[in-house]
Amino acid sequence: AAVDALVEEWKGQGRRARRLSVSHAFHSALMEPMLAEFGVITAELEYQRPQLAVVSNVTGAVIEQFDAEYWVRHVRQAVRFADSVAYMADAGVSRFLELGPDGVLSGMGQQCVDALFVPALRRDRDEPQSLLTAIGRLWESGIDLDWTALYAGRDGQTVDLPTYPFQHDHYWLRLATTGDVTSAGITAADHPLLAAVVALPKSGEVVLTGRISTGTVPWLRDHTVLGSVLFPGTGFVELAIRAGDEVGHGHLEELTLQAPLVIADDDAVVLRVVVGAESGGRRSVTIYSQSGDGWIGHATGLLTQVRATALADTQWPPAGARAIAVDDLYPNAAEQGFAYGPAFRGLRAAWRRGTDVFAEVSLPEDAEAGGYGLHPALLDAALHAIGLGELFPDDGKARLPFAWNGVTLHAAGATHLRVHLSPAGGDAIALTATDPSGVPVVVIDELAFRAVSAGQLETRPAEHLYRLDWTAGPASDAEWDGTLVHVDGLDVDGLTGSPDAAVLTAPDSGSPAADVTAVLAAAQHWLADHRFASSRLVVVTGTDPGQAAIAGLVRSAENESPGRFLIVAADAPVPDGLLRAALAAGEPEVAVRDGALLVPRLVRAVPAADSVPVFGADSVVLVTGGTGGL
Repeated sequence: AAVDALVEEWKGQGRRARRLSVSHAFHSALMEPMLAEFGVITAELEYQRPQLAVVSNVTGAVIEQFDAEYWVRHVRQAVRFADSVAYMADAGVSRFLELGPDGVLSGMGQQCVDALFVPALRRDRDEPQSLLTAIGRLWESGIDLDWTALYAGRDGQTVDLPTYPFQHDHYWLRLATTGDVTSAGITAADHPLLAAVVALPKSGEVVLTGRISTGTVPWLRDHTVLGSVLFPGTGFVELAIRAGDEVGHGHLEELTLQAPLVIADDDAVVLRVVVGAESGGRRSVTIYSQSGDGWIGHATGLLTQVRATALADTQWPPAGARAIAVDDLYPNAAEQGFAYGPAFRGLRAAWRRGTDVFAEVSLPEDAEAGGYGLHPALLDAALHAIGLGELFPDDGKARLPFAWNGVTLHAAGATHLRVHLSPAGGDAIALTATDPSGVPVVVIDELAFRAVSAGQLETRPAEHLYRLDWTAGPASDAEWDGTLVHVDGLDVDGLTGSPDAAVLTAPDSGSPAADVTAVLAAAQHWLADHRFASSRLVVVTGTDPGQAAIAGLVRSAENESPGRFLIVAADAPVPDGLLRAALAAGEPEVAVRDGALLVPRLVRAVPAADSVPVFGADSVVLVTGGTGGL
């Protein structure tokens, strides 16, 4: 309980805190009862002088000789990791190789000194690939490696490289993205991603249309995520604001991304941005792409008239901020699946002050910012500074922006930005940016991120149909070790403290409408109580239609407030062990059937063999329209 209270205290101060899954409270007073016996055991060992220089985490300096007393002190005393790293840096060490199962120490070391930290292995990644990547980064930094040892028994051989740099001139003709659309009775959009604007009669709706590809918009190739060329979320923001400007509603009140837009090398994608009629001072905006004969909705939101935003005139670099090295940002991002090309590698410098991150970003000199409100690559680069702070958990997951709130563009055509990023609760940040002279460019009140996997970005033929299937959850050794409590009935307000998760069993009174209303009230109280801002409400439902209505309600709440709810649809009471496994799975919804944990997945719908009609010689067929009438 004392440890949990300390964790909550640190979190309340905006700091990262996590309870460690260890067997004993090492390096604390709780180890003192075993020190005498431990000293007797260690005294029986024979110690030799180290053959290599060893910097001790006990002293923070080089140790010449180990003995029994040293190891007793090692168990009890504080770990002087920062002192040890600083000692080596002062001695001229500029590159560190971490030998261990993950890169935790490398991340800590980067916060201590300005040096290169390379982990040999990374959690949940291919070991040979991780090791070879580490070797490559060390060689790139100037380390002289023994390549014969690496390639021993592999028949490797050296090859001569050209003695001159490769030429990078581009001679392909650039395709025109727009023609003379006015001859067709429509208005030119004058935007690099959009060609035309059409106002629909009577309805008040406006449609903007365009056609893009990696040939006509070359910078798209530089945004590769988990192996797929992905239209950036900042591009959808640019499209929505351009559409809002067309109708005098240039403030993007909200924009939620619904599906990724993956662009294949040989594909040209048709875009439609549909702005709805004004209602209550707002206009809806929806962004589509064409897929075969159908349309895929990628983003939907609301537009309002531009509002005034006050920005503080802050000193730059910001007072009290500490400079951060940015050299390793893009190599580290590539390891997580973000293979940014030159157009998106815009981060130039960064600073930290507490949990806030400040950065300078710019477009490459050959990038064309004209025609854009704010070039998507520049705004995307502004978000890269998130990786230099502690705004998100260090869990190795790739995250993409998916919900934008309160976006105001104050100036168009920027090529350089000064950016301020700050936490906005959960997996969300707030952003303000000015140009180098301090003039406001863009303000984002809140931007929420969501973890994605490579499977979510795979392109599939549009003609295939899919259905929902419940499959066994992925095998994982991860354990959820947070605090789990049970709600007494529906009394969420009666909970004490700030548990990591609370379990609410859905009521089953026989009146589905009354049950849904009761759960709605509990969910509203849960979201309104600041104690549970970082907690998750686990709603356990049954499997009958009335319980499905409750699950539908909670599903909507989870879509609006990602990470705050978990649905567990069960055919029997669920023990705490399975609930913890469900929380560890990281899914918004799971099912428990016969004691097994299942997760929802879309699978290709294949018609049953007996559903395909077979016509024989004696079959009767009704033909309509074949002869002109019946």
